[in-house]
Amino acid sequence: MYRVEKISSLDGSSLAPYRTLRRAAEHVAQGIFVAEGDKVVRRLLQSHFEVISVLLPEDRLEEFSPLLAARPEAEIEVFAVTQKSVLEDLVGFEMFQGVLAVGRIPKAWTLEGLLSRRMEAGGGVLLAAVDGLTSAENIGLLVRNCAAFGVHGLVVGETSSSPYLRRAVRNSMGAIFQLPVVELGVAAGKSNAAHSHSHLDEKPHANGKDSLAGALIGLRKMGVRCVAAHPHAMGKNLADAKLSGDCCIVFGSEGNGLSRQVLEACDEAVAIPMAAGVDSLNVAATAAVFFYEASRQRG
Repeated sequence: MYRVEKISSLDGSSLAPYRTLRRAAEHVAQGIFVAEGDKVVRRLLQSHFEVISVLLPEDRLEEFSPLLAARPEAEIEVFAVTQKSVLEDLVGFEMFQGVLAVGRIPKAWTLEGLLSRRMEAGGGVLLAAVDGLTSAENIGLLVRNCAAFGVHGLVVGETSSSPYLRRAVRNSMGAIFQLPVVELGVAAGKSNAAHSHSHLDEKPHANGKDSLAGALIGLRKMGVRCVAAHPHAMGKNLADAKLSGDCCIVFGSEGNGLSRQVLEACDEAVAIPMAAGVDSLNVAATAAVFFYEASRQRG
């Protein structure tokens, strides 16, 4: 069920998330996120994620009505604007599609929860993990690659940005709505709203249970092979790596790569062979190459 309200003013607490699009980290701390663009909003409405509100031009209400009517929520607030300029004044920048929505971040997954997907994985569970990846755009692209190549879950290290930031959600093209995510530091079974996502406030012990290094050690104890995607790995190329069975591929940032603790927590480090003079690929391109090879090995 949904309730339509025509906007004649930019005031009102319900519109606050749309007025503060540039402060996405605050949204994540509140346990919400903003979906932006036609495809992303449509995929949100088709997902199991809770939808709080939708903002769109009045002349586009009819085409979204079937998706809104099919939602299970008791009531979704739909804000309809009569002029696109009003919408652009509200969000603070020019919009071409003019469709946004606010959703609620789901309860956090656990490592054990990801491994419970072994039954449906058949040839073994394939996980990805990120260390020090702070670009929302890049983490969104990596999430999209995960969905494209059948990765069963993503482990986000304590020094990485949330995949629920607005630009991350947008760059994932809505793939975040189908990918189970463990955000280290978020209490198991609780809403992400309880997590500040300010990694500078609290720094978990390097090998503690809330750190990526500690999580990788835990995964290895549970029989998951942890492979570091490392451009300077000596003597181990991607074609020689075993990526079948239960496996977690770990990616770092373009600038700093993987931390020493995370590298030491992995079974091995593997590099993509490249032409001389090229240091590394963008993390999204690296992930696509690794995931393709894992998919190839798994048939």
